[in-house]
Amino acid sequence: MVSILIVEDNELSRDMLSRRLRRRGFDVLTAADAEIGMDIAHRERPSIILMDMSLPRIDGWEATRRLKANELTRAIPIIALTAHAMAGDRESALGAGCDDYDTKPVELPRLLAKIERLLGTA
Repeated sequence: MVSILIVEDNELSRDMLSRRLRRRGFDVLTAADAEIGMDIAHRERPSIILMDMSLPRIDGWEATRRLKANELTRAIPIIALTAHAMAGDRESALGAGCDDYDTKPVELPRLLAKIERLLGTA
């Protein structure tokens, strides 16, 4: 089964997205901050990570850099999720090591297409 780790500090957003993905048949893991998310990623090795970029303490940019620098988690695709849709944000996310980028609020069909493409299940 495909497992998705959602790293999102907003409880409502995290719960809503996890419910929608579970209804689509995914096994969903959640983390409220980057430290917990990185720990889960190392321990569980999810199929893909949805990373909020505006996290407290360690932000999503730094968490992504750390995950991509670690041999155990380097190959896990990461999709940056951000409410910031400013010029250059996509390039910054890709530069930090994210494999794709999506904006919030999440449009589920668009996000699912990105997940399927990254996992080779499209």
